[in-house]
Amino acid sequence: MSTPPALDQIASRAGGHHLAPLGALPLDEDEVPGYTSLVLLGPAGPGFWEHFTQTPEYHDGARDPMNRWSIRVIDALADALGARALFPFGGPPWQPFTGWARRSGRAWASPVGLLVHDTAGLMVSYRGALAFAHRLDLPAPAPSPCARCPDQPCRSACPVDALSADGYDVPACKADLDRTGNDCRARGCAVRRACPISQAYGRTEAQSAFHMGYFG
Repeated sequence: MSTPPALDQIASRAGGHHLAPLGALPLDEDEVPGYTSLVLLGPAGPGFWEHFTQTPEYHDGARDPMNRWSIRVIDALADALGARALFPFGGPPWQPFTGWARRSGRAWASPVGLLVHDTAGLMVSYRGALAFAHRLDLPAPAPSPCARCPDQPCRSACPVDALSADGYDVPACKADLDRTGNDCRARGCAVRRACPISQAYGRTEAQSAFHMGYFG
């Protein structure tokens, strides 16, 4: 593009692929050499899964369909917008997506330690990011949704108490997932589903089950 794109233009381009900017931030000097702003991209609500299941990557039978789709789509967005594409997979080295998310002012540590997002709740995920050489005009940080969630149902939702602010009991979680008829494997993590913001986000159970299939 001859004119550096603004955040709303980036959102419009990404929206064509059912992706949305889930945060943006200024980059520190030499953090991504030659680039000064970063936009984090993730699924744009419930329409994302239907869109993804119609893509060639979903149907070709090869490994890691969503990662391959993400690379194809976000690389094309980078080319169109004059940006550099970055991804949370494919390492080492690994890009610091969790740190970037917290610095964006739209994601925080939840009471159970997972990232929580202002609009996606505990269902937040990032498919990639776009780094720009120009400074973007960024909105003010949002308040954490946990501060206005008095019941915090995420704290008591795990059937084996594997998630807490003190850490993540991975063996307990995996053992429970291996149970026949496990609800989390079929519908997505109970803790993530308990978050009121997650419930409003509208991720389908089929999408959650797809991701849970990689956890084991």
